Amino acid sequence: MPGVKATKLLQKVKKLLVPLLHRHRMALLTAPAVFAALLLFWAVLGSTDADVAPLYKDPAQPVEARVTDLLGRMTLAEKIGQMTQIERLVATPEVLRDNFIGSLLSGGGSVPHKGATPQEWQAMVDGFQKACMETRLSIPMIYGIDAVHGHNNVYGATIFPHNVGLGATRDPYLVRRIGNATALEVRATGIQYAFAPCIAVCRDPRWGRCYESYSEDHRIVQSMTELIPGLQGEVPEGFTSGMPYVAGKNKVAACAKHFVGDGGTVNGINENNTIINEQGLMSIHMPAYLNAMKMGVSTVMISYSSWNGKKMHENGDLINGYLKGKLNFKGFVISDWEGIDRITNPAGSDYSYSVKASINAGLDMIMVPNNYQSFISLLTGHVNSGAIPMSRIDDAVTRILRVKFTMGLFENPYSDPSMAGYLGNKEHRDLAREAVRKSLVLLKNDGKASDKPLLPLPKKATKILVAGSHADNLGYQCGGWTIEWQGDSGRTTVGTTILEAVKAAVDPSTAVVFAENPDADFVKNGGFSYAIVVVGEHPYTETKGDNLNLTIPEPGLSTVQAVCSGAPCVTVLISGRPVVVQPLLAASDALVAAWLPGSEGQGITDALFGDYGFGGKLPRTWFKSVDQLPMNYGDAHYDPLFPLGYGLTTNATKAY
Repeated sequence: MPGVKATKLLQKVKKLLVPLLHRHRMALLTAPAVFAALLLFWAVLGSTDADVAPLYKDPAQPVEARVTDLLGRMTLAEKIGQMTQIERLVATPEVLRDNFIGSLLSGGGSVPHKGATPQEWQAMVDGFQKACMETRLSIPMIYGIDAVHGHNNVYGATIFPHNVGLGATRDPYLVRRIGNATALEVRATGIQYAFAPCIAVCRDPRWGRCYESYSEDHRIVQSMTELIPGLQGEVPEGFTSGMPYVAGKNKVAACAKHFVGDGGTVNGINENNTIINEQGLMSIHMPAYLNAMKMGVSTVMISYSSWNGKKMHENGDLINGYLKGKLNFKGFVISDWEGIDRITNPAGSDYSYSVKASINAGLDMIMVPNNYQSFISLLTGHVNSGAIPMSRIDDAVTRILRVKFTMGLFENPYSDPSMAGYLGNKEHRDLAREAVRKSLVLLKNDGKASDKPLLPLPKKATKILVAGSHADNLGYQCGGWTIEWQGDSGRTTVGTTILEAVKAAVDPSTAVVFAENPDADFVKNGGFSYAIVVVGEHPYTETKGDNLNLTIPEPGLSTVQAVCSGAPCVTVLISGRPVVVQPLLAASDALVAAWLPGSEGQGITDALFGDYGFGGKLPRTWFKSVDQLPMNYGDAHYDPLFPLGYGLTTNATKAY
């Protein structure tokens, strides 16, 4: 019996029993007196559970004591429920209550409905939470979402540049501020858990997730782990590395992903095999995880990929041994979407093995996300048969509860209606605009008519042309992981296109003409003072972005050639990685690598028109030919078109 509970019980017994004994002091040993005393004692004892709250519900108690108390009260079914994360589409109040579900998520594009407001998100999340709180032990669920460049699934949220662009800023403090803003916008919708940051070190731009990586250089990636204290809050002095930390109800649990080596696969093939020795894995792909531990990251997501042929989702040496052992990680380890299914080939062909192998390797929570009945049944069977020891289940649930208690989820399980106004607010959009202009890398800045560089452009001109498939397309500007999993085309959310930004930036007397794909004669006969042409990659995510040739789709190059043959021109390249660029360079007077800038197009015009100078530096090596790939800084065969760190500068008329 816990000390606090026992003390309260004894005080209650003493208060009631002593007067009774005084009244019967002449017949203490008589049967009626003894019987009365015993009845009173057992009556008090029986009423204790109702009168004294369980220790785990007392926020004044230490987290570890609360975890231990709650774990000791749980059945196997309740423990396995905590280890199960399901998609919102398969969740109902009955499913959550009957299976004691511990976590839900929204996959890419999974929303209450198109254009849902923060209040509607809050109502949905709170509805799920209410069902979880109605279970016997009232353990709140934790709701996760891919908030990887802002709260990117939600209409009207601020969309920040993707990580490759943030790597170009070389500004960790900026990234921390973005983390803080993202946390507020995620909380504005009632959600408490962001699957970010991606701390992959992309070693081959042919990989479809390369834009989710800050750099090919692990040192730059390490510096950008500042997103974690932005999302979670800064750890207190004397903090123990490896423990989870979330500062309170305005912060969210973060997730370092994808452990480990996801950016090093052969030929950049998504989810494939990273062939590298242990020294290489530890020196290139692992260092950022050490930073994440020091910053109190709450969760770590496992990579789909393999290391030297062994699937990471069953690699106990690296999960149990290195991450939980050597690095002392005490938060919870989560799978990727159907990640355990893909242990086998074909995926799901031996799901029973996948469940056993992944849990024994050290995974704590499984992003099932749909087939929860089978997962729960198989895991229960493996525990009952002894194939998975109860100690492994208890370790997993301990870690999950530790995160939930640490972040105050038991005290604040529901959304805060007053936070809805943070979504897409002006302060966050201004921050995103700052991030855009700092991320721009100027690759070329010449002039046709004179030795004077084309940039910065004059705001006052007779007539200017804006052209290209990406000039007035917010979806293209934002890239993948925006509103839909794969991204989309057109006005998918709230923001400012580059065309709109140009119109807002120039002098009122300047005529702005937009032609998405004009022919050369139109440009030559148009009398344009200069042209801005915006082209690039179409949105993609994960495997659909794997690309062996790295050329931009047409009409891209042809538009640049047509426009730049008839007027002085700057090409703004929208892409998630270096692409074949020599033909664009040859045609253009100036060329800007703008990456995937997000919703705030005015960050681009801030630099084009000289309100701010260009200062971004390449976070990745720019190849001459795809035949050179993979090629990274420090390689013996290093012969780039533009090296890591390259970037021309212009003078600003306004300081940052």
